[in-house]
Amino acid sequence: QVQLVESGGGLVQPGGSLRLSCVVSRSIVSFYATGWYRQAPGKQRELVATITAIGRTNYGDSVKGRFTISRDNIKKTVYLQMNSLKPEDTAIYYCNAQIITAGTSDDYWGQGTQVTVSS
Repeated sequence: QVQLVESGGGLVQPGGSLRLSCVVSRSIVSFYATGWYRQAPGKQRELVATITAIGRTNYGDSVKGRFTISRDNIKKTVYLQMNSLKPEDTAIYYCNAQIITAGTSDDYWGQGTQVTVSS
């Protein structure tokens, strides 16, 4: 069983920064990719950022240049540094870990952490 525990969410003013953390219950590099998704009220869950086992990163268009994903393999933790936050970044942020086996994908999710950007 894979467990992912997020932390670091909260209330921040526009233009501010937050860093989210996701502790994974097993080695990060055992997954095809780990990353972050978000879901705002009334909207579908969307990609924020992912990082593959070999370190390749991918970002959603709306966060490119403002957010940075990183990881610490020893601590089994994935981070999301969020800068220049905007009100439209308000959402629940979910940590994700993906395993691909024989062409099928298994996704694991954390419980989510709320990020609110408001003055």
